[in-house]
Amino acid sequence: MKDKFLGIERWTTRVSMLLACAMLVVASALGVFQIVTRFVLEQPAEWSEILIRVSLIWMVFLGIPMAFRQGAMVSVDVLYRWSPARMQRVLDGVVSLAALALMLVVLWYGWDYAMRGRVQSMAGLESLSMVWAYLALPVGAMFSLFGIAGNFLDPKRLELETAQ
Repeated sequence: MKDKFLGIERWTTRVSMLLACAMLVVASALGVFQIVTRFVLEQPAEWSEILIRVSLIWMVFLGIPMAFRQGAMVSVDVLYRWSPARMQRVLDGVVSLAALALMLVVLWYGWDYAMRGRVQSMAGLESLSMVWAYLALPVGAMFSLFGIAGNFLDPKRLELETAQ
């Protein structure tokens, strides 16, 4: 059961990271496009600015699951190093529960916020609803739940292990 879940977690974390990288590529390409249109062609494309912001928001929220999975998001290094093995596991549980609670709040209120944003349109892209920008919160939170649980079941602390 644990191995099956960890396989699913690895897949979801990989997908979220690939999508985060794709959003970075989109933001970078649109940034170059915006520079060319504004300063070379002297015809700025207003729509590219909002899409850069939206892609950066998606990039961050899709990259968070990898940070949780690697144990880099919430880390209490000194306390962890000074604790015996049993206490370290208790700390893992406390941190995981706190992170899960936070991501459940982000998921719940992010979904609510996205649904309320259905009536708004993006500035410069009136045909596109703001729901697409706001959905980054619940989608990222959903992916993060897998990363948090995966880190609890199979802890990764590369920064701690190399520092000792």
